[in-house]
This record gives sequence, C-alpha cells and structure tokens, in this order.
Amino acid sequence: MSRTVVITGGGTGGHLKVADAFIEEFYSRGIKVIFIGSSNGQDKAWFENDRRLKEAIFLDTRGVVNKKGFSKISSLFNIFSKTLACLDLYKKHNVKTVISVGGFSAAPATFASILAFDCKLYIHEQNSRMGKLNQITSKFATQVFSSFDENSLVKDYPVSQIFFDNARIRDKIKTVAFFGGSQGAVCINDFALNVAFKLNKMGINIIHQTGKNDFERVKTQYERLGINADVFDFSKEIPQKMAKADFAVSRAGASTLWEMCANALPALFIPYKYAAADHQYYNAKVLKDKGLCFLQREDELNEESFFEILNTDIHKISKELVHSINPNGVALIVNIIMDNIKK
Repeated sequence: MSRTVVITGGGTGGHLKVADAFIEEFYSRGIKVIFIGSSNGQDKAWFENDRRLKEAIFLDTRGVVNKKGFSKISSLFNIFSKTLACLDLYKKHNVKTVISVGGFSAAPATFASILAFDCKLYIHEQNSRMGKLNQITSKFATQVFSSFDENSLVKDYPVSQIFFDNARIRDKIKTVAFFGGSQGAVCINDFALNVAFKLNKMGINIIHQTGKNDFERVKTQYERLGINADVFDFSKEIPQKMAKADFAVSRAGASTLWEMCANALPALFIPYKYAAADHQYYNAKVLKDKGLCFLQREDELNEESFFEILNTDIHKISKELVHSINPNGVALIVNIIMDNIKK
C-alpha cells in the first residue's frame, strides 16, 4: 500500500488554500505528502519550506490559456517534458494517489497521473465553472469533488477550521471590511474610498485589504480623509480580520466566498469581470439565489444601493450562513481517498 500522496496545483491563493487544507489533513493522519507546483506564481511562497511535506517540487511551468502561436507550442512542450519528470518521480516514490486542486501548476503532475500505471487521480474543482485543465483531466479522474456540483460525493468546501471557530451571528454593522484579494482590486479600493467618509460619520469602522500595488495610494487617501482605518496590503491574519467584520465587500473567488460562509459573514460580492468563464459571478450567484449574499457587477456599484444593503436584515443572512457549510469537508474527501488507497 502506497503511503505517499502527491498534491498538485496552485498559481493563485484560491488553489493554494485548498492544497494547504489537504496537506494538513494528510499530515495529521501520518501520510507522507509531496507537493508539486510551479516556480511561477505564489506556490513557493506557500510551501517551499513547509515541514509537513516530504518534498516540495516547483517546476518551471506556465499557463497555456490565451497563448497563441510559438508561445503556446513552447508551453505545451514544456508541460510535456515536466510530465515525464513527474512520471519518474512517481516511480521513485511509488506514488499511486494524486490530488489536483487545479491551476496551471497542476498540469504536469495531473497528466503524469493519467499516463502512469495504477495511479488514481482525484480532482477538487473550486469554482462553479470548471477550469480548462479540469475539463480535460476530469474524464480520467477516479473522483471529482466540487461544492457547486449537486452530484459531488462531498459538497462542503475545504475551509480552515479557524473560520468556523471564529464564526458569530452578526446583528448590527459596526465594522465593514473590503477584501480585494492578495492582488487587490482597484474598483473595490475606489468604491471603499468613496463611501469611507459616510461610513466613518455613521461610526462604522473600516478594514481594508488593498493589494500590494495600491496600498500606498489607498493608505494616503484614508489619512487625508482623517479616517483611522485598518489598511493593509497582505496579511496572514485574514481569519481574524473577517471575525472583526460585520459585513464585507469582496471579490468572489471560491475560497474567500466559502470562508465567509464558514464565518457567517454577510457580504456584497463584486466578481472579477475577467475571471475565466465568469466563474466568480456564478460562484456568488449560487449563494444569491438562496438569499445568502448580495451580488453586483463592477459597473452596478453605487453608494445609494450599498447603504440600502447595509440597512437590510443581516442577522437573518448571518444566521442562515451558519448552515451553508460544514467544517469537515476536507476530512470527508480524504476519507474517500483513503478508502481507495487501502483497497
């Protein structure tokens, strides 16, 4: 029986959060984990020196989507050569189980699992619209897990326990948080600055994640307004920031969306309009259709509707969010994978 599993994928925080949840769960069960990601993107920053891992491998891979001509051919050839390297790795470590969390980082290790003899592939699709890589590889997977798929054996998203531990029912809005993700979102930053004076006048505190590139501008603007806001570019204390907030304005990446559900934090989601297949919009629409969030396009944002939203019954939404996700999603998925490993 193989006791080493490969977890692959990343590139962006959403994929890496799920990879981290799987790593933690397997590590807690005494299962050795090899992480295979890319040297391009955020993968190294997350896992390069992670002591939970038997090995962390970062391949020089890049995305293929939206590339044309020689660039696309070069990227495809690169993925092929890295796939062969992963096959050698699987043979060396007797790897029989590969879990892909998607993103361009996952391509070589995922294709290698398909080509390898007696190797089972499991896929976790984060979004409501399946990514290109998963569209191709899901046909060969032993199991595909998705919180947005009614046919998924496990529907609960792999969310860190701390978001559940910090959950509380919101009754009154005393603090509003603006989350544009680790890369930031200029449209959310600008909107926050537009409503900041009125929020401050109402006695509502502000938490604001600006992203690295826009931090200085936004911080300076708050200072000019005389507002003592909690402004930061990136933080590993997002669970604590969410816990302090009573309402959020946020992008609708799947990990962030389900973290807010776990924390029972009502939100207005502003999807990134260039997201592949408009998946952020459809991520949030699943909640909106159940009356569990507010959803607006970037060009629909306006101050009047925002303050109307703040006056709605957030207590009801917060209370219902508690039942929208269970805290054992990753454990249930790993249980299924472990049952197959033992066979």
